[in-house]
Amino acid sequence: MPIKFIFIISPRTHLLDLAGPDQVFFEAIFYKAPFEIEYCSFATDEAGTASGLRFANLKHYSEIEPQNGDYIFIPGMDTEVITNSHKEAMPGLFRWLLAAYESSANLCSVCTGAFLLAAAGLLNGKTCTTHWKYTQKLQQKYPRLKVQENVLFTEKDGIFTSAGIASGVDLALYIVEKEMGAYFANKVAREIVVYIRREGGQAQQSVFMSHRNHIHAGIHAVQDWLVDHLDQKTSLAQLSELAHMSTRNFTRIFKKETGITIGDYLMLLRREKIAELLKKPDLSKSQIARQVGLESERQVSRLMK
Repeated sequence: MPIKFIFIISPRTHLLDLAGPDQVFFEAIFYKAPFEIEYCSFATDEAGTASGLRFANLKHYSEIEPQNGDYIFIPGMDTEVITNSHKEAMPGLFRWLLAAYESSANLCSVCTGAFLLAAAGLLNGKTCTTHWKYTQKLQQKYPRLKVQENVLFTEKDGIFTSAGIASGVDLALYIVEKEMGAYFANKVAREIVVYIRREGGQAQQSVFMSHRNHIHAGIHAVQDWLVDHLDQKTSLAQLSELAHMSTRNFTRIFKKETGITIGDYLMLLRREKIAELLKKPDLSKSQIARQVGLESERQVSRLMK
């Protein structure tokens, strides 16, 4: 079954908090990820953005049954929606979120969406974050939370929270990587012209995502080709042709754009692929060598040292 990404659109939703992650998952679907996107609200007649854009024909959240592995996204909103203008709708929404979480759906907030999860009691005792302007307010209002400063996003027990605005894109790309792998997430990031960012507290970045903080189409083409053809022998002349450059210019431009030589980049790709293949007990080292374009087990052992 496809993984559903369910966006809860409130009255006075912050538009980029919704549109950023939504676009990431839409692009992932374009690249054939088994995803679906649904939209719902707890105030279907009033759902819209803080800037005045309105949404029509939204489902009520109670019409959707999140399944194991689905993701519920709560974009940022004006928090008075939770505590004042629509507080009568909150108990039912909180029960629905809790039931979804107990059914192993993931809960995700962007920016002030964390206040809704906190009000539901779902962040008690958990590490979380929100927009830097509201971290102190969130901690003071909900003292049982462990609010983190200066991080892009947090993940704890199937609950994800992100800081303000553009960090919702970072969180969405991180989720795409979890579900589809680093190389796939990199393709999505490139499609929306975003470099995948990580904080020190997050998992280290895969080499498939590293050295890509540039917009040189020729160098990206070579990097993509190497990832897809690690089992094939290649020459500098062949890679230069892919980049539409002379050999000398290619080696110079590759290092300028990526900060690393083409030889070192290829070595890093092979090392990460070997580490992945070594987890498969049915593969011999000679088979692994062939899958990464090496000739012998000795070369594999030497590279991993």
